[in-house]
Amino acid sequence: MYFYEPAKGHGLPHDPLNAIIGPRPIGWIASLDGQGRRNLAPYSFFNCFNYRPPIIGFASSGWKDSVRNITQTKEFVWNLTTRALAVPMNETSASLPHGEDEFARAGLTPVASRIIKTPRVAESPVNFECRLSQCIQLTAADGTPVDSWLVLGEVVAVHIDEMLLENGIYQTAKAQPVLRAGGPSAYYGISEAQRFDLTRPDNR
Repeated sequence: MYFYEPAKGHGLPHDPLNAIIGPRPIGWIASLDGQGRRNLAPYSFFNCFNYRPPIIGFASSGWKDSVRNITQTKEFVWNLTTRALAVPMNETSASLPHGEDEFARAGLTPVASRIIKTPRVAESPVNFECRLSQCIQLTAADGTPVDSWLVLGEVVAVHIDEMLLENGIYQTAKAQPVLRAGGPSAYYGISEAQRFDLTRPDNR
């Protein structure tokens, strides 16, 4: 077994942590700043944390524009990244000056949300309109603050392309979601061929 203590370094060409915890869904987060200027950025530390109310969240290394905007406006939109949108999503990861529009840079279309003011990515087949529920600065085990921020939002509206619904059931593989893996550039997709089913013991 290869062993290391993270505080002392991993001794490998690339930190394996985010390759082991993966592949991970992408938090493609749209937000507005206090002046109404658009921002769109992908976050690889993203997931769903609660059913009712539905709560999703992403973590940002550093106090970036997305975090700043969301704490000001108390809202954001999550947009599903699909294989067809992988390149535009990657373009929105560019380090742009505050206030520059990643929608425009990536050739994406902002479209109005139904409940909140932040626009959605029109090309994305699934969007979650969210209201901020918590913004938490992470800490180490000894309580030392870390320059990372966990942003949690309640999903208040959901948009789904009806092509992804069959008999009312969302088809995960049909959406062709893009998932982040390890290393500086690795992503994965999924397919129906990789599916397998398990029934929980309590439901047998």
